[in-house]
Amino acid sequence: MQKTKRTTTRPSLCLTASISLLTACAGNDSASNVVAPGAEKSPTTRSLDAGAAMLQSRPPIDALNAYLDGFHFYNGHPDVQMEAHHYCSILNEEVIQCVIYDGNRQDAKLMGVEYIISQSLFNSLPAAEKALWHSHVHEVKSGQLVAPGIPDIAEHALMDKLVSTYGKTWHTWHTDLNKRLPLGVPQLMMGFTADGQADPAMVAERDQRLGIHSSEKKTARADIVAPPIAPGADAWRQGNVIQLVDPTETPHRH
Repeated sequence: MQKTKRTTTRPSLCLTASISLLTACAGNDSASNVVAPGAEKSPTTRSLDAGAAMLQSRPPIDALNAYLDGFHFYNGHPDVQMEAHHYCSILNEEVIQCVIYDGNRQDAKLMGVEYIISQSLFNSLPAAEKALWHSHVHEVKSGQLVAPGIPDIAEHALMDKLVSTYGKTWHTWHTDLNKRLPLGVPQLMMGFTADGQADPAMVAERDQRLGIHSSEKKTARADIVAPPIAPGADAWRQGNVIQLVDPTETPHRH
């Protein structure tokens, strides 16, 4: 299939991130899945928190200026799905790094990380490495991947950039399975690649909570050209499933 050529210039990720930073107002509407065990913060700890917030600089944290919300599933178990809140730092035009939480409130649990790279960087990877990465074409085109709180025009520009990227995601705290602590081994996550894979009830609940409509976003993104998925990505579709095995249990099973 011949790839359609664009006549417009994509806005830079850095510009889009700046727009997000200035206009984003989404958050504090998605609770964490679990309550971590432990005593409440003592007055001393609260004082230390306040002092650190006032006195210490946090350049890597301050760089997390893009918020994305989407869905993942455990590699090899597409029926075990969850929502993932991404807080991302755009390192340059071809590399983004994100920390992933199970909510967007202050007590959200850090579930894992995702690294996002351009197609040109993905194509430079060895075959074995490519099997760990997933495409973002369907996540963007389906309207399931969203950037809450920014104007539609800014979100559209960001999705136009992300549609040709690839992600490598590891979850370390499986709160979707009611793990109250980060138990077990990290799990490799994947993204959906076709309609009918994501649980419609999960998507609908997310949409209602965030006040959005994935179907409307899908329609609005019809003009975003879907590039061919590079060979080697989404390896699970060809039966090449890579996953770490826990010697004591299988954390992706309910």
